[in-house]
Amino acid sequence: MAPRGRPAAAAMPRRGARKRLKFRAEDVCSERVTVADYANSDPAVVKSGRVKKAVANAVQQEVKSLCGLEASCVPAEEVLSVSGESCDSSDEMDTKESVNGRSVSRKKKSKRHKENPDGGGGEEYPIDIWLLLASYIRPEDIVRFSLICKKAWTVTCTAAFWTRLYRRHYSLDAYLPLRLRPESMEKLHCLRACVIRSLYHMYEPFASRVSRNPAIPDSTPSTLKNSRCLLFWCKKLEGNRQEAMWEFNFKFKKQSPRFKSKCCKGLQPPIQYEEVHTNPDQDCCLLQITTFNFIFVPIVMGMTFTLFTINVSTDMRHHRVRLVFQDAPVRNGKKPRPDQGVQVVLDPVHSVRLLDWWHPQYPFSPKA
Repeated sequence: MAPRGRPAAAAMPRRGARKRLKFRAEDVCSERVTVADYANSDPAVVKSGRVKKAVANAVQQEVKSLCGLEASCVPAEEVLSVSGESCDSSDEMDTKESVNGRSVSRKKKSKRHKENPDGGGGEEYPIDIWLLLASYIRPEDIVRFSLICKKAWTVTCTAAFWTRLYRRHYSLDAYLPLRLRPESMEKLHCLRACVIRSLYHMYEPFASRVSRNPAIPDSTPSTLKNSRCLLFWCKKLEGNRQEAMWEFNFKFKKQSPRFKSKCCKGLQPPIQYEEVHTNPDQDCCLLQITTFNFIFVPIVMGMTFTLFTINVSTDMRHHRVRLVFQDAPVRNGKKPRPDQGVQVVLDPVHSVRLLDWWHPQYPFSPKA
């Protein structure tokens, strides 16, 4: 009898083999090219592990067309000269992985995800470089700049930073109060607050923000809830009208957020710059309400502001403002009881304005 043939072994997939991603060059456009298409991408995300030549050519042609150059000026090999070595090394690792099996795969994975024992992934530059870079940032980018690193934040705490910012945007044509003029800016006390106030007089993007505020806000401000009333005063406004109007001013201090842990209160400026960051009006604002006649207002200083509504007046031509003050703040989710607290109703109202401490019309002490 003829020897029996050995049964054909079942086709077993090679362990560790990776499936190549299919790609069509005509699908490439600027909106579909992702970080995963490049050589230094994580092989766990892109199983091909290398840049396709069709991808490089298509991207190169689109870039050349946008720049107004011919697509054939530079060969694609020059574009891939840097990434070619990493692509070849990636293919070699794939081959070794398919031969040696799971042990090599674990070893490769541990190498790829191994962290630096020193814990640093970059270089640390001296503070002088950050102070030099700070001379070129815009006032609206100060917060972004301070979030880069701790040294960048430290630079924004220095008196040199705020002095240079003031001199860079100072203009002789700007009308400034006496405290915000150059001869008064040599004081370190409240320097940061004074520079911010002066920018709303001299810097056009900031000045345009406060000039767009309407007489009556589109929606009722909700930032004053649970704020404490520090001061209250009223004054008579003389104008072109036969009957003078009255201006009622309420100065509030917003409630600071409460932290469960004392260590979460945020960074504090260095001790040598505490005088620069001093601001008596921090978290304060002024509610300014103008009425057509005088209205008696009870004493509300020291009380907590809990309710603020703006409605249409009874004559259907003006507005009506209702303020409610209570002895204690109202917890979140609870509504104040109407029978408790002090209620102030101003009707008819000409204008309602909410001024933050940096607003040009916010009253502040010249000794600040």
